[in-house]
Amino acid sequence: MKTIDAHQHFWDPSRASYPWMEAPALAPIRRPFAPADLRPLLDAEGIDGCIFVQCRHDEEETAEQLAATRAHTWIAGVVGWIDLEAPDVDARIARLRAMPGGERLVGIRHIVHDEKDEAWLARPSVVRGLRRVAAAGLAYDLLVRARELPAAIAAVRAIPEGRFVLDHAAKPPIARGWDLAWAERVATLAREPNVACKLSGLVTEASWDSWTQDDLAPAFRHVIDAFGPGRLIYGSDWPVCLLAAPYRRVKAAFDRAIAGLSADECAAIRGGNAIATYRLAVARDPASARGVQA
Repeated sequence: MKTIDAHQHFWDPSRASYPWMEAPALAPIRRPFAPADLRPLLDAEGIDGCIFVQCRHDEEETAEQLAATRAHTWIAGVVGWIDLEAPDVDARIARLRAMPGGERLVGIRHIVHDEKDEAWLARPSVVRGLRRVAAAGLAYDLLVRARELPAAIAAVRAIPEGRFVLDHAAKPPIARGWDLAWAERVATLAREPNVACKLSGLVTEASWDSWTQDDLAPAFRHVIDAFGPGRLIYGSDWPVCLLAAPYRRVKAAFDRAIAGLSADECAAIRGGNAIATYRLAVARDPASARGVQA
């Protein structure tokens, strides 16, 4: 079974603008990160490949990362960006697919939790765009917090034929303590069979300089129970994770969180579910990888 890091980023702030990166606390990661920086970390953990996830609202970033998959074939897929509210969503997707590396476009994402409108995902224009994403056979990554989960639930229910992936378990506010609204809304979303969830991004929701496994455990347990092993996906959120821990510690925290599951379940979460949900063009064992199949 292949192992996949289904959530990582590359960027160069000297070449493009990343508005979300302007906060002073993010200064340590406000520098270039490239494939050559990630590959040794994946090798050290026995990870075969990864999925690049968009960092800015710019189709040119998507085009650049698709082209990069030609030189770095271990980048198994790209979750890119398009303007979902544009009238020509089909044409925009077709344009990206026609570019070098376009066959590795596996999903679309928008930084929803930065939108002022908490119901952005439920806008008719956005839902229309999401339907076109589903019709194109692409997954859609949900980057939301508890505030945006009701709209996410509405969008998912409106498009049962789509495949959705919840990024970072909807970012539970671990540093502040247990959040009942987050827990209840995540459980509601998990009842929709066309949604998977990434076990990613939790270390940066905890206290960056003092978190322990015990701090992460309640959130891990909740999403594991809610989604079940067949719809969970590993992701590091590198290099954002570096704010709170090096790659090896992030991977160790994930491994500890799933240690009580069976060997087949762990293998599916480490790679099989990502391969199935994103329809990655790598070999997989169908007996131990389920994922979202809508």
